[in-house]
Amino acid sequence: MVVLAASICTKGGKAVLSRQFHPMTRARIESLLASFPKVIPTNSQHTIAETSDVRFVYQPLEDLYILLITNKASNILQDIETLHLFARVVSDMCRSADEREIQRNSFELLSAFDEIVSLGYREQVNLMQVRSVLEMESHEEKIQDIIARNKEAEAKEELKRRARQLEMQRREQQKRAAAGGGGSSYLGGGVTGYSALPQRFEAPEAPAARTASPAPASSTRGPAFKGSGMKLGSKKTKQAELIDALGGEALSVEEISAPPTPALEVAAPKDTRGSLPSINAESVHVVIKEQISLSLMREGGLKSMELKGDMNLQVSDPSLAHIKLALAPPTTDFGSDLQFKQHPHVAKFIPGQEKIVALKDPSRAFPVGQALAVLKWRYAGKDESYVPLSINCWPSPSNDGTCEVNIEYELENENVTLHDVIISIPLPAGSYPTVPAQSGAWTINSSTHSLDWTIPLITPEDRSGSFEFTVGGDDISTFFPVKVSFVGQGSIAGVSVASVNRVDNGEEAVFSTDSVINTEEYLVI
Repeated sequence: MVVLAASICTKGGKAVLSRQFHPMTRARIESLLASFPKVIPTNSQHTIAETSDVRFVYQPLEDLYILLITNKASNILQDIETLHLFARVVSDMCRSADEREIQRNSFELLSAFDEIVSLGYREQVNLMQVRSVLEMESHEEKIQDIIARNKEAEAKEELKRRARQLEMQRREQQKRAAAGGGGSSYLGGGVTGYSALPQRFEAPEAPAARTASPAPASSTRGPAFKGSGMKLGSKKTKQAELIDALGGEALSVEEISAPPTPALEVAAPKDTRGSLPSINAESVHVVIKEQISLSLMREGGLKSMELKGDMNLQVSDPSLAHIKLALAPPTTDFGSDLQFKQHPHVAKFIPGQEKIVALKDPSRAFPVGQALAVLKWRYAGKDESYVPLSINCWPSPSNDGTCEVNIEYELENENVTLHDVIISIPLPAGSYPTVPAQSGAWTINSSTHSLDWTIPLITPEDRSGSFEFTVGGDDISTFFPVKVSFVGQGSIAGVSVASVNRVDNGEEAVFSTDSVINTEEYLVI
């Protein structure tokens, strides 16, 4: 046997994660790991320690140790190479080498350990092969997914083609019926047959209709059809209304099925600032952007939340390119749940010390005239205390077939100010609300048939509000999901810049900060 166990432990010998490749009890492993710090030689560059029974091959992993427990007959060089592969796998699968992150990814780590060592012997694998095995990707499955998507796209195209054919048939039926309704029309129906209609409904203008060219006849067709009252088909689609407005047969089948012109499809760029006040940028300008996505449960509680943020630094004065940024202590304590990631040229944060954003090489300078993303952060979890804006929607059915809906909001994070808040509540089909009292403006969104309650500004001083309306329907599930959108000023994670100093002499530099929060998806389900 070569490798008896692969373990990760604290500097005090407490086991964080361990995988045994030889039958060993938990007490035995814990005893060996507890004795490990005592046998580490002091002031030594070696990463090997021995007891009377086993050998420890170890490597520091930030505040932890990763080690292999082997017998004394094992090959030390092979053990060191195996240990390095274990360390690379841990660094690849964990964002940081701390105890909580390792326990969170313990199942994947144990699976990777089993791929590296089997029954105590090293397998001939590298990091890429281990990663590929853990991803468990199937080439056949990918092919089947592509085939399924192609079939779905073909089915959609076939449905569109048949819908266009049915629409054209319906239009032809309407034209024939309209031509037949002319009765005594002396034009005899013709190809289109709609020139007789103005004579029937607008008798004084009949002579002009008989002598007019085809183009004017098409222009008078719209009012004639409105008076005919023909209802042979189902309710007109938007496409059919467009055909009526443009003169019926003036459009061919190809023109109807052709996609809209690019000018009609170009959407206006989304304004990510909304009504946020503008910022006068200094020579050192810091832009902090955060995007939040969460789902709140209607009965209370948080289903999921993800917060992503980034900090961009822009220097416009070359004399201020050699600087460092000191972050203020966080106003919201996310702890180790908030994961930071620096630019490759930016130095890592030192645990237990003030967070400083500075280049690894002090002799280098930040780029001038262009923004550089120096820092990113992310939180993903289910801690309800981090929710910036709580929403409570309470539908109460009545005995008369209506439902009274009360909805409230409250700002939970006092470090942010929210602008352009829209709370959208779905409405039952065919019902429209009665609003006896209101706080803020509201409109009916015809595209989604929902009530959009608009609050221009939510601040810590004016942090809560309520809205009440009555609408037909008694199914409370109809009023969910409630969708919320806003543009915020500040940082939900509490990230801010306290000071900016020159690297050479420590002189403080003037800077400006612009902090913007946007919603990707904010739901009450």
